[in-house]
Amino acid sequence: MFRKLYDFCIRASRHKHADRYLIGVSVAEASFFPIPVDVMLAPMVMAERERAWYLAVITTVASVIGGLIGYFIGSFFFDNISAWLEQSHYWSGYQTAVQWFADYGFWAMLLAGFSPIPFKVFTIAAGTVSMPLLPFLIACIVGRGARYGLVAGLVKWAGPSIEEHLLEYIDRIGWGFVVLSIIAWLILR
Repeated sequence: MFRKLYDFCIRASRHKHADRYLIGVSVAEASFFPIPVDVMLAPMVMAERERAWYLAVITTVASVIGGLIGYFIGSFFFDNISAWLEQSHYWSGYQTAVQWFADYGFWAMLLAGFSPIPFKVFTIAAGTVSMPLLPFLIACIVGRGARYGLVAGLVKWAGPSIEEHLLEYIDRIGWGFVVLSIIAWLILR
């Protein structure tokens, strides 16, 4: 199933309506879709490098909208999805997200926006624990903007040589950012 979704994203990135697909996948990925939007963003930037920043911005905006959908799912519909969530491989991630919100609040959402941790888990958890909406939005904008700006910037700068390696290393880059952020938080605390 995931391979078919991944293949769909790759095909959609080359379609004449790719911008619309990118927006749709970005919204869906932040609230329920299992494939990271990076798999569409990178090839689209590669195809039209002069549009890199535009593509990063629309991906960020759409992802934040998807994050709001996830937030409202957590706020108003968690009882409807909790049984499914408990049976899925997302349950432990959800429990971690709830604990991170209890421990780190805003910073947990900021890190989730940038890191390879499934963003949808955090958006739903933020709604479940009633994270204040303004800090939620700020963290989503900064975290997602940094992630998609990095992807678009690296692909634009490095060109074809990075495309095949970017998806392989994006998780490592994301985890490196998480580790550095935790170290910075501990120092500033």
